[in-house]
Amino acid sequence: MQASENIRVSVIVACRNERKHIRNCLDSLCRQALGDIKIEVLIADGMSDDGTRQILDLYRRIVLPLRVIDNRDKIASAGLNAAIRAARGEIIIRMDAHSEYAPDYIRHCLEVLDETSADNVGGPALTRADGYLGRAIALAYHCAFSCGGAKFHDVEYEGYVDTVPYGCWRKSTLERIGLFDESLSRNQDDELNLRLISSGGRIWQSPRIASWYRPRATLTALFRQYFQYGFWKVSVIRKHTKPGSWRHLIPGACVLAGIALLLGAAGASLSGSALWRSAFITACAGFAALYFAVSVGAAFLIARRRGWHFLPVLPVIFATYHVSYGLGFILGLAYSPTTANRHSRIHDAITAITR
Repeated sequence: MQASENIRVSVIVACRNERKHIRNCLDSLCRQALGDIKIEVLIADGMSDDGTRQILDLYRRIVLPLRVIDNRDKIASAGLNAAIRAARGEIIIRMDAHSEYAPDYIRHCLEVLDETSADNVGGPALTRADGYLGRAIALAYHCAFSCGGAKFHDVEYEGYVDTVPYGCWRKSTLERIGLFDESLSRNQDDELNLRLISSGGRIWQSPRIASWYRPRATLTALFRQYFQYGFWKVSVIRKHTKPGSWRHLIPGACVLAGIALLLGAAGASLSGSALWRSAFITACAGFAALYFAVSVGAAFLIARRRGWHFLPVLPVIFATYHVSYGLGFILGLAYSPTTANRHSRIHDAITAITR
């Protein structure tokens, strides 16, 4: 892989403490079938302290046309913006350290961008996972019940969408609509794509653009990830005064309804009203039973295709996706991160719940 002064594509990556995954990402970059496409790779490192930086330095010296940029803000949006500003290519392709890429990934990004005249293109989020729990989490990741039916979870869908993983844009497009919102520690991709569509732009998903995402491998890590997604989704909605999709509201609404029913039952017990206590408990039990039935049904459909041994754990994984996102969303409604409180203890505690 050779770089020259005639750079057409700038590959940008924001990472922090990705020692476990960064080698696979960089190796897949080294395997790209580029032909005469000239690229550069810019990695914005969020001051990693786990050995990631040493791996980047090794690849930079030996293999890749790689530039490492210090991202002292330590959040993805700031790192991506720093890389975009430093980029020399006319095309920007964003990649993620948690993913691996097909050898024709970059070539297909460019082809689809030219063929569709879309403003942003990408592929569905294919998954790779190890171990029983990791593979079960990956199966749930592609289930509409757990993730709301977003098109990028559908590995076969091709057409216009509201968002894609990562993205490929002309640099002029990003300069026109503005870069990533650095007030967001998460959901910066969704916000940028919502801004792109609101300005009249179009986003296209093609299965030809193949990459493999590695979902979190434990329930604790999954909970922390989707708690943050739920929390920062509220900031996106506040900024645009509308959700990118109504599916973003459902987990928070359901968790809030469950909490309200439990509080109602507790309040009725304290007031001595047996009738209202019974009514709230019955409603709460009915709500939980309905969720459990749908969850088991979705788990049954997956297990029938992919293996019955996944059936016992899938409802627990579904609940982890939904409850964590819903609780994060509710906290986002109660606490609004702003530039003024960005370095407060509460804000630091929330943003510390990372991968």
